[in-house]
Amino acid sequence: MKKPTHKIYCTTNWPAYNRALINRGNIAIWFDPNTQWYAQSQGKQGRSQTYSDTAIQCCLMIKSLFRLSLRIVTGFVQSLIKLCGLSWTAPDYSTLCRRQKHIDIAISYQKNSDGLHLL
Repeated sequence: MKKPTHKIYCTTNWPAYNRALINRGNIAIWFDPNTQWYAQSQGKQGRSQTYSDTAIQCCLMIKSLFRLSLRIVTGFVQSLIKLCGLSWTAPDYSTLCRRQKHIDIAISYQKNSDGLHLL
């Protein structure tokens, strides 16, 4: 029995191909200043949560996408916040560890020709 022959693809538009490969490595992460980063008081007994579920989910999404440990995520998110010029603080790794048990990471995105936009 003969082995099937593989199709040979020839790239004819090298400049567009090279630009597409370069754009795959392009990353832009931004934070909306209107995002509720800190949690509102629940009016319950005990200590209230410092960070909102949105903040925890954002950190866990970055952890999942880049396959980072929780301690590295804390530093990475803090540097991103600083680059955006915001006065927020990043949740520490123990907060992320404790809260990740109760939050499901929902990575939703909009398909776009410019890149991947996570919401």
